[in-house]
Amino acid sequence: MLEGINTVVLIVIIANVIFSIKGFEDYAFLDKYKFQVSRVKGDEKIRMLTSGFLHVDWMHLILNMYVLYAFGNIVISFLGTLPFLIIYFGSLIAGSLYTLQYHKNEPYYSAVGASGAVSGIVYASILLYPGMSLYLFFIPVPIPGYIFGVGYLLYSIYGMKKQVGNVGHAAHLGGAIGGFALTLLLNPVLFNTNRMFVILLAIPIILLLVFSDKLKSL
Repeated sequence: MLEGINTVVLIVIIANVIFSIKGFEDYAFLDKYKFQVSRVKGDEKIRMLTSGFLHVDWMHLILNMYVLYAFGNIVISFLGTLPFLIIYFGSLIAGSLYTLQYHKNEPYYSAVGASGAVSGIVYASILLYPGMSLYLFFIPVPIPGYIFGVGYLLYSIYGMKKQVGNVGHAAHLGGAIGGFALTLLLNPVLFNTNRMFVILLAIPIILLLVFSDKLKSL
């Protein structure tokens, strides 16, 4: 399965696995480094980073790491190792910042997972390679990457409002925004080469930023 995987992507996956297993076995460790609004708003900003290397269970971990494995090489092949790391960690922090903003009045809200970072990598991959096709569970036909990107973002917005499942939708959304912005910053030629897809992926992000307050009041 790991044939052809980039060394840096593999190291990031291994780090997630090691720290997540530690969290599985030691709740005090998980509790110390998970994202929690009241702690982050205090003097424990490091939780915005450390929470991205923890997961609640094996399914959560495997899903995130599989998506990272599937999309990480695309970003590195187009941009290189350093830009990949910038997008990964930048998206992780963007996911935490958006989560903090969205749940700022919920001091006990907590979350873990690499979802923000991985979402940023997914969005970066779609921007860099909009012609990609994705196969999803239970759907036998490929879905164009840009349609998946817009759909994913809209689902995250819905999930934030309805609190669908035990999923950090705000981190997904913040990470996708981070990945979108950082990829364009690192590779601005995309404004010319993939302009239509840049606009298509930007529309739901702009609508969200403009109407975020109304979303919470609905």
